Amino acid sequence: MHPYINKTLDIVKKRNHSEPVFLQAVEEVLETLDPVIVEHPEIEELNLLERLCEPERQVIFRVVWKDDAGKVQVNRGFRTGFSSVLGPYKGGLRFHPTVNMGIIKFLAFEQIFKNSLTGLRIGGGKGGADFNPRGKSDDEVMRFCQAFMSELFRHIGSRRDVPAGDIGVSGREIGYLFGQYKKLTNTYELGVLTGKDVAWGGSLARHEATGYGTVYFAEEMLKAHEREIAGQVCVVSGSGNVALYAVQKLQDLGAKVVACSDSDGSIYHRKGLNFDTLRMMKEIDRERLAKYVQIHADAEYRKGSNVWDIPCDMAFPCATQNELDEADAEILVKNGCKLIAEGANMPCTPKAIAVFKQAGVLFGPGKAVNAGGVAVSALEMQQNAGLENWTFDQVDQRLKVIMGDIFRTCDHYAQKYATAGDYIAGANIGGFLRVAQAMVSHGLI
Repeated sequence: MHPYINKTLDIVKKRNHSEPVFLQAVEEVLETLDPVIVEHPEIEELNLLERLCEPERQVIFRVVWKDDAGKVQVNRGFRTGFSSVLGPYKGGLRFHPTVNMGIIKFLAFEQIFKNSLTGLRIGGGKGGADFNPRGKSDDEVMRFCQAFMSELFRHIGSRRDVPAGDIGVSGREIGYLFGQYKKLTNTYELGVLTGKDVAWGGSLARHEATGYGTVYFAEEMLKAHEREIAGQVCVVSGSGNVALYAVQKLQDLGAKVVACSDSDGSIYHRKGLNFDTLRMMKEIDRERLAKYVQIHADAEYRKGSNVWDIPCDMAFPCATQNELDEADAEILVKNGCKLIAEGANMPCTPKAIAVFKQAGVLFGPGKAVNAGGVAVSALEMQQNAGLENWTFDQVDQRLKVIMGDIFRTCDHYAQKYATAGDYIAGANIGGFLRVAQAMVSHGLI
């Protein structure tokens, strides 16, 4: 690697030695930038890499709330604004017991490049709390959200920082957060949060956007290699918002999706998953996947197992970071998988990616593939600013265009600076260059 990249990595590792996932994300980006550093010496002269790897701001705060038994609970809240050179910080809130500052920094760092690739005017940020909404009553979730927003409201705004949903934060949580923000600020500032209910300022197709966008990117990859989705056998990890709507769009385009999962295990339905059943279980009844076999007796519930050992043509990791490791990758390749599209943030480990590259598997990186959600969040901000309501088809068509543009950006920069078809390098370089140009324009800040 270029000496400047090595030097920057050494500095970042010393400063953030206790945050391995963040360091993994930084290394994954920086190691692809060699040819760009050579071509643009001003990047080193202005020390853009070290500046880019240091968040503009980080907030950690205590969240105190009462559960239904009247017991006082204490959680920790986070918000990291990593880069605002392209626009206000934009990125979701994650409520999950694994959340810590390192996780939030990793997600916010990835968000810089993801948001840049959309071509929209949004910067990179992320936030959340080590609160687990699973098993909590609606009242408990509401009280937590109100307590969380009682601190967060000081740091956000439609032209400053615009949170959205992520794992553990859906329309219910966004509603409670917005209600508290409105009460505390005495303003009806629709653009301060995205992922809102359509009835009061949300965008049609936002709920589906990340899953749909994941499939649209995969469709573009296949088209570039003169193939199509119809007839492909697919597996999808996860069963949350991203996974569900990836399943739906894959089925709409003629694929057969045979498996999905949750943290307890996986479902294998050889004749194809029933999307309506999954949606009812996960979004309406909030059930675990194990119930699926009670409705579809010909399906198999595999307790404690993931989906990667199931033979497939295409695999879509849509759950969480580092969920697919080297051993899983080797099994997928052995079973004939020809395409991986990362619907989650960095779900494949570096060693897994190496296996896929060696085998010639088409690989779509998360910062490009799952950008559909934040893209439609930005479209939601546009609708709010213009007091407009676009139709589902209008938003979906704009999403499809954006995902096509993202693919072409990745493809272009892969061919120009790396190896044709290396969409990881293409995404990193394409996202970085737009941010770097803005950093140079803004001066030493």
